[in-house]
Amino acid sequence: MKISATIITLNEERNIGRCIDSLKAVADEIIVLDSLSTDKTEEICRNRGVRFEQRAWEGYSASKNVLNNLASHDYILSIDADEAVDDQLSKALLEIKKNSTPQIYNVNRLTNYCGKWIKHSGWYPDVKTRLFPKEESYWEGEYVHEELIYPKNLDVIQLEGHLEHYSYYNYIDHRARADKYSALTAQKMFHKGKKASVIKPYLSALGRFIAMYILKVGFLDGKMGFKIAQISAQSNVFKYKELRRLHRENN
Repeated sequence: MKISATIITLNEERNIGRCIDSLKAVADEIIVLDSLSTDKTEEICRNRGVRFEQRAWEGYSASKNVLNNLASHDYILSIDADEAVDDQLSKALLEIKKNSTPQIYNVNRLTNYCGKWIKHSGWYPDVKTRLFPKEESYWEGEYVHEELIYPKNLDVIQLEGHLEHYSYYNYIDHRARADKYSALTAQKMFHKGKKASVIKPYLSALGRFIAMYILKVGFLDGKMGFKIAQISAQSNVFKYKELRRLHRENN
C-alpha cells in the first residue's frame, strides 16, 4: 500500500511544518492545497519538498475532493494543518502499509488546548476516519462538518496511537473560530428551514455548559475544561442569535 497525505491550508505558518515533518516517515507523497495564504505557508511547504497547489477557497468538502483527485496513490491520509502523527500512530501506519486488503482506518485525535492535552470535556476520545481508499471515496456537506463517504462493504479498523491536534493557542483564537463555525452552522440550519425561539440561545448554552463541564467531566481538565465549556456555551448563544437574525433579514 502507498499513501498520499493531503492537507488544506490557509495561513498555517505556525503549524504546517510540524504537520509535514510528522508525515515524512509514512507518506509516499504529501500534497498541500492552499487557499492563497499571505503568510509563510508556501515557503515552509516548498522548503520541505511537498507538492504545493493553490486555488481560491471553495469550501471544506470541495477542497478535500480536489485533493482526492490530485492524489497519485490508492490510499489517502487526510490530515489538517494543525494536526501531527505521533510516534505510535506512525508505527501503526507503517505496519498497515504492508497490507493490500482494502479497509477504512480510524484514528483517535488528542487535542492540545493552550498548551494542555485535553482528556475529557467531550473532546476525547475523538475518533476520526482519516485513512481510506481513493476509489469510491469522496467528501460531502456544505458550510461546515464535512463527511467522508466511502464504500460501506469495507471493514473499519481503529489504529493505535494519536493524531495530535494543536487546536488553539489562546482563548481569543478559540472564541473567534468557535463563532466562525457557529455562523456557518447557523447558515446551514437556516437553509434547512430551522428556527429558534427567543430563549433558545440561552437554554442551549446552559445545556452545552452542563454537558461538557459536568456530564463529560470537563472539570477534570481543570481551568482549561472550564474555559472550553464556557466558550462553547457562548458560541451556542451566538449560533442561535445568528439563526434568528437570518430569519429576520430574509422574511
